[in-house]
Parts: sequence; C-alpha cells; structure tokens
Amino acid sequence: MSARATALRALLEHDPKNSFVRYGLALDHANRGELEAAVAEFRTVVANDPNYCAAYFHGGQTLEKLGQLPGAAELYRAGIEAAQRTGDAHTRSELEGALSMIA
Repeated sequence: MSARATALRALLEHDPKNSFVRYGLALDHANRGELEAAVAEFRTVVANDPNYCAAYFHGGQTLEKLGQLPGAAELYRAGIEAAQRTGDAHTRSELEGALSMIA
C-alpha cells in the first residue's frame, strides 16, 4: 500500500463517507494498477454521493480497462443522469463521449 493510500485510509476512519477522500483513494488504486480495488472505491463514492459525477467517469474508465464493458456502460449512463441532475455539462459530455465509444 502506498503512503498516500495509508494516509487516505486514516482519514476515512474518521469520516468513511467523505467522497473527496474516497475518490482520491480510488484514483490511487487505479494509478497503481489495482483496478478491482479502484472500482470498489468508485462504486462506494457514488453509493454514498450519487451526484459525485467524476466518480462515474473514472469508474467507467477503470471498468473498461478490466474489459467489463457492460458495467462501464451502466456506470456511464448513471453518471449522465447525475450530471443532468447537477447541471455538470462538462462531465456529462465526457460521459456521453465515453459511452458512445463502447455502446
């Protein structure tokens, strides 16, 4: 486990639903090639905070790397809905682009 992951996990012990910290942990896992762990963290982010749009995009990207295209498409679609709810046009566009590449 990286020093960054250790620090992020320590922060999560005090606030397990902190979306920003959990998202950072997911990115750390993804950057270190721990794709299954990254997906689990991205899914936890969106379960705790359904409007955290970036987690849908990066979670979908990670699922694509794992060859799990149906799961990626499902996450992208859910992210598009979240981006519509929050008015996040930029992330919505990224999600729609990613979805169009695999659908």
